[in-house]
Amino acid sequence: MTQHVYKSIELTGSSAQSIEHAVETAIAKASKTLRNIHWFEVIETRGRIEDGKIADWQVTLKVGLRIED
Repeated sequence: MTQHVYKSIELTGSSAQSIEHAVETAIAKASKTLRNIHWFEVIETRGRIEDGKIADWQVTLKVGLRIED
């Protein structure tokens, strides 16, 4: 059985559409420069209000990167 080791980093994604889109945006952007992204955990969710309505979502994620052998 192979033993894996992970490094975790924090990312923050934003979106005017939804929380899910903010998560997808952060992971998609990070995937362009980081290798071996294997998991994520939402650790904080916030939003910006403008004129009494939700204008933007901001989601902070902990992301796990598998260390290569």
